[in-house]
Amino acid sequence: MSPVALSWIGIAVLVVLIMLRIPVAVALGLVGFVGYGLIDGFHRASLTAGSAPIELAQAYSFSVVPLFTLMGAVAASAGLSSDLFRAGNAVLRGTRGSLSIASIFASALFGAVCGSSVATALTMSKVSIPQMLAAGYRPSLAAGSVAAGGTLGILIPPSLILMIYAIIAQQSVAELFMAALVPGLILTVLYCIVALILVRLTPEGVGTGGGMVAATEPILPALGRIWHVVLLFVVTLGGIYTGWFTPTEAAAVGALGALLLGLALGRMNLRDLALSFTETVRLVASIIFIVMASTMFSYFIVQTGVAGGISQSMQSAGISATAVILLLCAIYIVMGCFLEGVAMILITVPITLPLILSFGFDPVWFGVVLVILIEIGLITPPMGMNLFVIRAVSPGITIAQMYRGAFPFLAAPLVLIAMLIMWPQLALWLPSQLR
Repeated sequence: MSPVALSWIGIAVLVVLIMLRIPVAVALGLVGFVGYGLIDGFHRASLTAGSAPIELAQAYSFSVVPLFTLMGAVAASAGLSSDLFRAGNAVLRGTRGSLSIASIFASALFGAVCGSSVATALTMSKVSIPQMLAAGYRPSLAAGSVAAGGTLGILIPPSLILMIYAIIAQQSVAELFMAALVPGLILTVLYCIVALILVRLTPEGVGTGGGMVAATEPILPALGRIWHVVLLFVVTLGGIYTGWFTPTEAAAVGALGALLLGLALGRMNLRDLALSFTETVRLVASIIFIVMASTMFSYFIVQTGVAGGISQSMQSAGISATAVILLLCAIYIVMGCFLEGVAMILITVPITLPLILSFGFDPVWFGVVLVILIEIGLITPPMGMNLFVIRAVSPGITIAQMYRGAFPFLAAPLVLIAMLIMWPQLALWLPSQLR
């Protein structure tokens, strides 16, 4: 059997294993080890598998993951989301549909200190959905706003998905964070535009209260409540952008700052602190196993030469670079309906990254586009992880209502991808200032 044929069989087996709910790390490691062994011998496969943990432990760039994860866990435990939502609604009071827009803005700001889409959707659904339902909002609009806003948690830096992509693609975390900032802000605005259009088309969907619930607080005091979020964002990401910190140093400062703020504000006790550390250890440990297994799978894919074969076939067929990226976008959107975001990155990047490099695309730009495509999968059936998270918090809203509410918001990331294809500098201008 040829190595290329073996690679496609391995990918098919991997997808089937993941669909059967086999843990991603187990599926990746098993397929990668067996595939590598069939090509180059199981003795060499064993040596390669043994070296993967050592290489990961020696990777300085990986130290950013546990630190930013701890910062996000502490931020969620300290209840920063409620302050963000109240501040956003105070600024927008009197605007019809203000609660929907406030939830999107609050999700964007919370994502800037959290880095996780699921955590953002979970936290914001507890805070904003009860308020929207009390104001007479349609359940579909309430759930759709939070589900869409929650996706911003993996685009606006610091992003856990971007950090994983940086490790797999061997790219700079700082450059990826810079590249994602402007698209993240644009996507926030696009989501708000979609919400305003929905409110205008169906004004009865926001009730007679017009979003005035919880808007009695004056603007300045409400904005004053979010000083801690602004401080964390400015110190950590501002330190990276200005060159004061490396990403790892910024993550350490952010984690310590979040801990001190949580304790100083009286929003955390020792039990909450212990839970934050436990959650961080659990999540980082799972990431470590996944990345090690992905390394083995990447070695297997490289051995088969399938990425080079695909690139040569497309170039010989005369397919344009734009057609290639549009085809990849379509494939990723379909995959997002069935696979979780981390699994999509780990399975596909070893194949797609050499392909996009051969057609002249920037790997940092591609990382941002890839995260946006993963965002689409977070709010599309049948996977729609954000929707299932919201369903767990708000059982009174049916899955059908959530899908119906999230569907219009899909226009925003699709428009953003089109903008990035036409104007790549939207993502690449800030990183170019770092180089």
